[in-house]
Amino acid sequence: MKKKVIFALILLTGTVGAFAQLPNMNNDTKPQKAVPEKPVDGYYKKENILSAKVSPYANLRESDVMFSKRVWREIDLRDKVNMIFASPKSRLITVLTDAIAEGELTAYSAASTKEDVNGDEFSSILTPEAAMATFADSVLVPIFDSDGNQTGTQVKPGEFNPDSVVKFRIKEDWIFDKQRSVFEPRIIGIAPMIKIQAAGQSFDEQPAFWIYFPEARHLLVTKGVVNRNNDATGLSYDDVFMKRLFASYIVKESNPEDLRIKDYAIGMDRLLESERVKKELMDFEHDLWSF
Repeated sequence: MKKKVIFALILLTGTVGAFAQLPNMNNDTKPQKAVPEKPVDGYYKKENILSAKVSPYANLRESDVMFSKRVWREIDLRDKVNMIFASPKSRLITVLTDAIAEGELTAYSAASTKEDVNGDEFSSILTPEAAMATFADSVLVPIFDSDGNQTGTQVKPGEFNPDSVVKFRIKEDWIFDKQRSVFEPRIIGIAPMIKIQAAGQSFDEQPAFWIYFPEARHLLVTKGVVNRNNDATGLSYDDVFMKRLFASYIVKESNPEDLRIKDYAIGMDRLLESERVKKELMDFEHDLWSF
């Protein structure tokens, strides 16, 4: 008798539990629909760029460097060849500034110091706020008290317009490695150029800050560029720099006086001097293999 009672209780308990798990049929609330996933913009997922890895440089020893020449060159985004850098879909300046704001890249001050005369030796680190402040023109903002009376003004940075950056400066070394018999350029740093305005006057463009290129490669390799002729090229910004898919002109070469080309040449002579330096580098490589 006891066994029958226990068995009946077990059946009853299981039945109650099953009914407890049933949904409330008297509830008027409708079940929520699952949020649909964003459809693929196309017929395949473009994942090669996002998972791309940097191809490292070959190891270089100082004893193997037979020749080295440092040059500074500028990339003008208004040149038709360089329009990919200013595409609204993938602006280079936006890629860099977003990475700086997220802490993925380090910006270095371009200010000249006693130890760093040219301001391009990555000596002083800038905070993301200080790096962005170099772009915006300062504006005077009035200060009011609780009664609405103006008590003074303060200087605040204005809005940053990415279209205002139309040039980038590159610092690179041309190196001949006798171990591999290779003459190649290696980019060291890249800097967006800004126009300095003071007292109503506009001065020559100056670097806003410097980015250490070997550090930036890990970011640039995952950022695709917009190609005019083919959407399936799979080119990243790292490919553009490594394969030299841009137009530029030399503004300075290493020299004992530390002079820029514009310091000793004006007008058309500046362009001719830039081409002379470029031709010297090409002739050096050509003469290595002449018989």
